[in-house]
Parts: sequence; structure tokens; C-alpha cells
Amino acid sequence: MFPIIGFVILLVMVFGGFAITGGALGPVMEAIPHEMLIIGGAAIGALVIGNSMKELKAVGGGVMKVFKGPRYKKQDYLDTIFLVSKLMKMLRTEGPIALEPHVEDPTSSAIFSEYPRLLADHTLIALIADTLRLVVVSSGTLDVHAVEEVMDNTIKTHHHEVQGPQTTLQTLADALPALGIVAAVLGVVKTMGSIDKPPAILGAMIGSALVGTFMGVLLAYGLVAPLAGRLQQIIDADAAIYHTVKQIIIASLHGHPQPLVIEAARSGIAHSNQPGFAEVFDGLRGR
Repeated sequence: MFPIIGFVILLVMVFGGFAITGGALGPVMEAIPHEMLIIGGAAIGALVIGNSMKELKAVGGGVMKVFKGPRYKKQDYLDTIFLVSKLMKMLRTEGPIALEPHVEDPTSSAIFSEYPRLLADHTLIALIADTLRLVVVSSGTLDVHAVEEVMDNTIKTHHHEVQGPQTTLQTLADALPALGIVAAVLGVVKTMGSIDKPPAILGAMIGSALVGTFMGVLLAYGLVAPLAGRLQQIIDADAAIYHTVKQIIIASLHGHPQPLVIEAARSGIAHSNQPGFAEVFDGLRGR
């Protein structure tokens, strides 16, 4: 909703301000379709040149993320803490053998099935199951720092992958002013070919050419760059849940008491989604 509101404000303030100060919108509106054909076509061509079909689809998905907002809510963080804590408790009290069937096939696990929304997130479930599978296979003899390093690499790899669309959008934003200049230069070339025309006609043609520069800058800094920035915010916000998983597993493997494990899990969650200590502790006692 906010991106749409922002886009409306952008258009109203730019074009409304231009009209209020005495500018004629007619020539601008007449030139925009032609200039956008050049700028938009060049932008699409550049995207196709620089990306595979998979990456292009990811860009579309990234734009949709901007409109949907962060994927994880407060309840998702609570459920993640409960799920991983329950698995770590089973490892501690019943041993690796009891935990093994749950991490080998999470879709058939009674524990994982209690959290269907999390179970649908294959990346999150893979992080939990793959890490605990290492612990199970090693019968608990793995060095905790080695486990932490593996989890850090997994999270880093995932973060790099989901950040691809943001990087592509930012690159496009950086290129759009130059593409606007391309459209403007072509407009000037066209104008120079009609240098014998009356001043009124030449003025209109030059103004039309300058619309290309205007549109390139507006699209870059008014639309695409803000989309890229918002997407980065969402990516960073969603990454917190993976660090929550890591904190619980590592703190538990270190043998820390449950209050410290809870605080380690809560500490990396944004305040807007951060559950209270008592809320987590009471929820764990009831499970």
C-alpha cells in the first residue's frame, strides 16, 4: 500500500508542481510516450543482456515483495523459537537417535507439523534440519564453533541469493539517467535535422528532447532506486529469522540455561516483531 501511495504523491508533486508554476503539461505528456519507448526499451534490453531468465523472474518477485512487505511476522518468530527449542530439548533429553527421524524427514515429523506455516518455508526448514542432521550424525561430538561457521555460511549464501533482485534494481536505477540522456541526445539530433524550422517548432522539439533526460532522472531516483532500497529493507528484515534459528541452536549446544537461550533468540529480532521474554518463556513451559 505505501509504495502505491508514495508513487501517487511523487506524480502529483512533480507534475502538479510543474503545472502550478505555469508549466504546460500538454507538450510533456505528448513527449512522454516517445521518450519512454526509448528509455523503457533500452532498460528492458539492458536487463535481458545482463541477466538470465531465472534472475529476471527473481526481479519480478522482488518487486512483488516491496508491495507485500516482510514475510515474517511476530507469530512466525514465536513459532520458530518454539520449534527449534523443542527439537533441541529432544536432543538434550532423548539423544540424537530420537531426533534423527524428525530432521531426516521434516514433512513427516509430528513436531514440524505443528507449525505448517514454517514447514512451507523450505529454506528455513532446511537450515534447521540440515544443521541438526550434522549434530545427529556426529552423535553430538561436533565442535560448536564449527557448527556456527556452517550456519553462518548457509545464511550468507541464502542472503546473497535473495539479494540478487535488489542489486539488479539498483544497477538499473544507476543506468536510467544515462538512458534518459540517450533519449535526449536522439531528440537533439532530430532537432538539428530540422534547424531550418521556425523558432516555435524548434523550441517544442528541444523541449521534447529534454523530457527524455527528465524521465530518466525521475524514474531512477523517484521510482527504481526507492524500490531497490525498500527491497533491501525487506531482505534484511526477513533475514532475522535465520539468525534466530542460529542463536537457539548454538546457545543450546553451548549448554546455556534456557533464559539465556531465549534472550539470545530474542536479541536479533526487530522490536516490531520481538516477542516479550515472558511470552516466550511461558509458551515454552506450556509445550
